[in-house]
Amino acid sequence: MDWYPLYNSLRIAAVSTVLIFFLGLFAAYYVAKLPRLVKGILDVILTLPLVLPPTVVGYFLLRLMGPKRVLGIWFLDTFGIKLTMVWYSAIFASAVVAFPLMYRTARGAFESFDPDLAYAAQTLGRSNTWIFWRVRLPYCRQGIIAGTVLAFARALGEYGATSMIAGYTPGRTATISTTVYQLWRTGDDVSAYRWVMVNIVISAVVLLTVNMLERKDRRPKKRAVPAPEEVL
Repeated sequence: MDWYPLYNSLRIAAVSTVLIFFLGLFAAYYVAKLPRLVKGILDVILTLPLVLPPTVVGYFLLRLMGPKRVLGIWFLDTFGIKLTMVWYSAIFASAVVAFPLMYRTARGAFESFDPDLAYAAQTLGRSNTWIFWRVRLPYCRQGIIAGTVLAFARALGEYGATSMIAGYTPGRTATISTTVYQLWRTGDDVSAYRWVMVNIVISAVVLLTVNMLERKDRRPKKRAVPAPEEVL
């Protein structure tokens, strides 16, 4: 059994999730503070890939990064890098499709944040960067963890946009989803079933890990007695 589709799917999902994590986090943070009208317009734009068919997303990516398009030609002439029909093309597709899950979940978490905590930290002379990483993120960690896991699971199972922009080449661009389709199309149901079970096991392990982390966070924590210098 060739394990390349598993390796390729995991690295695509991992890289996509890292990109989505930071992009979705900062987009959610800044959009949450905007006026309602501007927020509504940006919400539509940033969430659109979630409701569009994946093949439509793949088509737009091809129109943007194809070898005969401006962006594709520029990357090819400048860096000698193809943006389509290579394994890392799937990173773009997975990131675009899974981004709204991270963005919407993180934005909801940021909107539930108590601003008095940030004001209290500001009175102690803390910077906005320190408040973001040390106060706001820990407070919103449940929503952020949920968004990260959902984005990873969505990137791992992406098929429509991935198949259009990266195609299917065994040992080069094959993922679990595209492999399942090709095996089914050729009548190899036994091998297709094996890959389906592999995908189910990975998804189950990810969800169980998140549930364990959530239970750990919900345990009552003992309050530490502050040192004299911290009180002063």
